[in-house]
Amino acid sequence: MLTIKNYYLAQSGDGKQFINFELVGNIEVFQSNSGKFYVDIKKCKMPTRLDEATAKLMIGKQISGTIVKKECAAYEYAIPATGEVVTLTHRYEYEP
Repeated sequence: MLTIKNYYLAQSGDGKQFINFELVGNIEVFQSNSGKFYVDIKKCKMPTRLDEATAKLMIGKQISGTIVKKECAAYEYAIPATGEVVTLTHRYEYEP
């Protein structure tokens, strides 16, 4: 199960506004290269055709499905905590 954590206004290539949901999965425990454990969650954004008032009502609701890692064309990403720019070749997507 996934939870709708939040929603964001976004703009398509042709300038139309739409709503993206931020979906989050369950807590996962990972072990780093140094051997220490840490907790993380997978998250992704999913476009909707809902209006903003309806999107607000959906926050906290659960939907079936999972978040999977998918390969994609390389792109640059700035890590929010450090500002470091890294090149990624994957993204996370919703899968029913």
